[in-house]
Formats: sequence, structure tokens, C-alpha cells
Amino acid sequence: MSLPRAKLVKNFPGCPVEATLTYLDGKWKGVILFHLMEGTLRFNELRRKLPAVTQRMLTKQLRELEESGLVSRTVYPVVPPRVEYAMTPLGMTLKPVIQALAAWGDDYVFCSPEGRELRLASDGLRAPVAALEA
Repeated sequence: MSLPRAKLVKNFPGCPVEATLTYLDGKWKGVILFHLMEGTLRFNELRRKLPAVTQRMLTKQLRELEESGLVSRTVYPVVPPRVEYAMTPLGMTLKPVIQALAAWGDDYVFCSPEGRELRLASDGLRAPVAALEA
């Protein structure tokens, strides 16, 4: 059984990459931050942008991002309740990192109805992502 990244960081306290990844660790956190870079979004707007994520998981990931100080949550006292999420100034410092990940994905990841493939070279050679993980 593997340990969560947060527990592994204690074994490598001097590694800034591991430390940074603890804040981005989670299937949806990077994608949430990517969409929040465009500006403030309400909860259901985020849900529409991420149709594959469950409401429970989106709530969990948003809470973790809020707890780490990367995202702010504003609740308006109206009926029905209105909740908005935005990147904090600290969260905005990740903008170049998120943009670099998006650019790398545009250049090297090919998505099709059959799945994802990683482009290995400019000559068009591709390998399924699952094959590269082995």
C-alpha cells in the first residue's frame, strides 16, 4: 500500500518539488485551478466545466485548496445560497505552473474517444499512456 504524498514529504523535507506537489495533489485540483485562472466561478459553473467529477469530490478538492490558501470561498447570504470560488493572490502565483502544464499537454498529449496517448516525438510516434506507466 502506498502512502499519500503528504506523508512522504516528511521523508524528503528539503525537496521543493515534493512539497509543491502536496498542494496540487489530487485528480481535480490542477483542473480546478486552471478554470479559476479565468476568474471567479460559482460552484455549479465549476461543475459544468468538470462533468466527470462528482459533487462530493469537487467539494472535497475545493475545501483542500481553500485550506491551503490557494482558493478563496465567498458565501453570500441569499436564498438560494450563492457560493463563489476564486484564486487567492498566493494561488495566482501558480498561474505560470498551470499554464506550463497546459502547454505541455497541448504539445504532447493526444486525447481521442479511445483514450489518451502520449506523443513521444515530433515524428508522430505515440504510445498509450498506460503503456508508459508500466
